[in-house]
Amino acid sequence: MPAVTQGSPRTAPSVFDLIGNTPLIRLSSFESGLRNVELWAKAEWRNPGGSVKDRPAARMILDGERSGALTRDKILLDATSGNTGIAYAMIGAARGYRVRLCVPENVTPERKRILHAFGAEIVFTDPMEGSDGAIVRAKAMYAESPDLYFYPDQYSNPGNWKSHYDTTAPEIIEQTNGRLTHFVAGLGTSGTFVGVGRRLREFSSSIRLISVQPDSPLHGLEGLKHMATAIVPAIYDPTLADEDLGVATEEAFDLTRRLARAGVFVGISSGANLAGALQVARQVSDAVIVVVFCDGGEKYLSERFWDERGSSGADQ
Repeated sequence: MPAVTQGSPRTAPSVFDLIGNTPLIRLSSFESGLRNVELWAKAEWRNPGGSVKDRPAARMILDGERSGALTRDKILLDATSGNTGIAYAMIGAARGYRVRLCVPENVTPERKRILHAFGAEIVFTDPMEGSDGAIVRAKAMYAESPDLYFYPDQYSNPGNWKSHYDTTAPEIIEQTNGRLTHFVAGLGTSGTFVGVGRRLREFSSSIRLISVQPDSPLHGLEGLKHMATAIVPAIYDPTLADEDLGVATEEAFDLTRRLARAGVFVGISSGANLAGALQVARQVSDAVIVVVFCDGGEKYLSERFWDERGSSGADQ
């Protein structure tokens, strides 16, 4: 299959209309030693907010507008580890909504600065409680003042996974000419995996669906959840995956550095997802594997792992 090429420059009424239609990128430098396996990354950092979370944020906001739950006098409130919050803040700024976000205090400084740049109000929560602490705080704030807020609750809102069912999955099917054999994505809210997975399952029951999560509750994979010890999102469907893989933080860090050395500058969850994809790729032959690369590396530049030396030797 030829590489996806960028079409003619397009115009858009607003930044909202630039969301989606992200390219697939061939990861040829990671295919060495595999048995006729193609590795393709869905480049979700190409969304205007810089991540896969632009899709569900846009869908939940549109659903809120259509239902009348989101009006100009409401404050958009939700819990986030960063990327969905950035998407809310970007779209809120473009459409004239106030945005208030519950965010773990230890998210990267880059994410905090982006949220401030878009004008979002941030309520910091206990870093030791991770995204679960932010969820608890947001729920409590909404319960105290339900008339003040529009609370989409990305962890429970079906618009989250439906955004990927309606857009991300059809794009992948078209971009691979229906040839994909495996789909790999990490679990955070689980919206990407559930939405894409359900649509792919309808397209072809032979496509293998592989979810990825941290291999322990104490991990450094920002945006991903260790489901056994976290508040499980209501939209998560544990029966969907053909295989669920645990990934070590250090392996994800190493692969994130290796991707940058290969010219693909992405975030930590993308390294984790690639680790899962490579586990699969080494066990199969004659396969077309699509893995989600959730966001770009710019939001993680302050992380110390960039200065560490990986086991691959790619940093030497």
